Amino acid sequence: MMDNQDFTAANDPFALFQTWLAEAEKTEPADPEAMALATADADGLPNVRMILLKGVDERGFVFYTNCGSAKGGELAVNPKAALLFYWKSLGRQIRVRGPVEPTTEAEADAYFATRHPQSRIGAWASQQSRPLESRAALEDAVARYTDEFDGREVTRPDYWRGYRVRPVEIEFWQNGEYRLHDRIVFRRAALDGAWTKTRLNP
Repeated sequence: MMDNQDFTAANDPFALFQTWLAEAEKTEPADPEAMALATADADGLPNVRMILLKGVDERGFVFYTNCGSAKGGELAVNPKAALLFYWKSLGRQIRVRGPVEPTTEAEADAYFATRHPQSRIGAWASQQSRPLESRAALEDAVARYTDEFDGREVTRPDYWRGYRVRPVEIEFWQNGEYRLHDRIVFRRAALDGAWTKTRLNP
């Protein structure tokens, strides 16, 4: 593990990400895997929200959602995204940019099965991002699906899917005194290409 001053010597962005995430898990009071997800609609108007990272490896960064949600609709017409991780306790942030592809059905099924049963019911009950008549209407939908699945495994709805951000750019930022921060960015021209690293001015 590199100290705060030596992270700029790293040559593998995924290994460095895993190191920083592990350190954040020790210091962040809640949800160290939280990230901002930015997408854009067909007109290029951006949208951003906080979600949770649910997997990462050398293929990319994975999250799950209702594909009928705002982000699902935006990714359908413009399958590119940016991510931002910010850990205030460590004075660090990581920015990620790249195209987005769906995970496999098997990956989505496997992750869905790990969710709490009530969260799985919630995925059936919520028409995410769409107008809701009242809180009572949502609670009625939860009760209806709870009855429907009574005694049965709560399977994944077809519209609940996984997405993988395939990075072509990953930037690491470490807070420094007097705003003299340390920044490095890894870039690659193709998803199967080699990474190049550049140190950036604060």
